[in-house]
Amino acid sequence: MHLDAGYDSNKTRALLGERGLHGRIAHKGEKAPIQASRRWHVERTHAWQNAFHRLSRCYERRAVVIDAFFDLADTIITVRSLIRRSWTTHRWDNRPRRCP
Repeated sequence: MHLDAGYDSNKTRALLGERGLHGRIAHKGEKAPIQASRRWHVERTHAWQNAFHRLSRCYERRAVVIDAFFDLADTIITVRSLIRRSWTTHRWDNRPRRCP
């Protein structure tokens, strides 16, 4: 596991050892073992989900409804991503010049 300096503690190292995992943890004040040029997938997805304000202020009590809202948001995120990617990868003769 590659972890940033926020996980630099003996407790974290002990938990990794108990589970049989080898972790590369950055020491405080140093860069992380793997400096990603892009955001991690989970952080990016959470940022996209935060754009759906209905999810950030959810007063629904039923877990089924909350899960349905998250599924709907994830579907919209995926479809938007596919549409955006298709504009740059797929060409045809009568394609509109501008992205909507």
